[in-house]
Amino acid sequence: MESLFLLIPISLLLIGLLVWILRWSIKSGQFDDLDGPGHAILMDDDTPRSKEVSEHSQK
Repeated sequence: MESLFLLIPISLLLIGLLVWILRWSIKSGQFDDLDGPGHAILMDDDTPRSKEVSEHSQK
C-alpha cells in the first residue's frame, strides 16, 4: 500500500509529460503531411540534381 503513494504521483507526472510531448509535436507540425514522405520515395526522378552528378554519369 505504501508503494502506491509513490507510484501514483510518478505515473501522473509521466502521463502529464507524455501529453505535453504529444501537444508539442502536434503544434510544431509533425503530423501535417503524413503521406508526402511515403510518396516521395516512390516518385521516380530521372533528372540529375547537379552538374557533378551528370558528369559522373557520362563517364
